[in-house]
Amino acid sequence: MKITPIKTEKDYHSALKEIERLFSAKLNTPNGDKLDILTTLTQKYEEEHYPIDFPDTVSALLYWMESRGLERKDLIPCIGTRARVSEILNHKRDLSLNMIRKLYDTFHIPAELLIKKSKQKKHRPA
Repeated sequence: MKITPIKTEKDYHSALKEIERLFSAKLNTPNGDKLDILTTLTQKYEEEHYPIDFPDTVSALLYWMESRGLERKDLIPCIGTRARVSEILNHKRDLSLNMIRKLYDTFHIPAELLIKKSKQKKHRPA
């Protein structure tokens, strides 16, 4: 396979097939170098055409809690009150910068996961 830029889906799928063929190539060999170049090209194509967005703040926080066995009450020292934790987790209020700092310091949750605005639920007028 001649290595060229990946510009189309056809190019992308051809590159993936070649990567699969070369997957066990040894480093610093012609096939290993080809594998390295192709993976770099496909990664760039995927970043442009299949971006993975961060989850909203609440989804990220809920996942973090679940994966570490945390409960809502564990967030109170970082967020404030039980009612405030409920507001945050029910998309009624966004985290403040101070809350984000405390969550990072306490639970080491990456700040970039907490900074993105949550999906605010729209309220219907009464």
